[in-house]
Amino acid sequence: MSTEDAPLPTPPRLDGPSPHILIVRAPYYREVVDGLSEGATGLLRAAGATFEVIDVAGAFELPQALRIATRANRRFDGFVALGCVVKGETDHYDFICQATMTGLMQVSLQFGLAMGAGLLTVDTLAQAEARSRIDGFNKGAEAAAAALLQVAAARRLGAS
Repeated sequence: MSTEDAPLPTPPRLDGPSPHILIVRAPYYREVVDGLSEGATGLLRAAGATFEVIDVAGAFELPQALRIATRANRRFDGFVALGCVVKGETDHYDFICQATMTGLMQVSLQFGLAMGAGLLTVDTLAQAEARSRIDGFNKGAEAAAAALLQVAAARRLGAS
């Protein structure tokens, strides 16, 4: 399934209080990440969730920010990580993509986080733009839906 024919994400139904979500953004490609953010926040609003947004320097810092959030004196029901890495001429792309996705998974597993990952790892900026448009399928909205589904699962299993 491609981005073009994927079903549009819809806000999942959540029992209980409105979830509070932390969106961590790496706005290196600001226009793309702003589009992802619009998709995510639109879906969260439609679900009745509240949210906060913080920015970090780049994709590599996304897992670090989630780990810092676990130490904060604030309670978040779920997390959405948004960013974009575009392939360049060096191996840097491979290292950043692998380290970031592994880091996100490690933090979410270690601390039992309900998380949606909206990290675009693309060959071209045009591919990123296609996945972050607000008028079509949006990977930020998909990440927010994934986070909310994880919140719902945690609540259903008594782990929230």
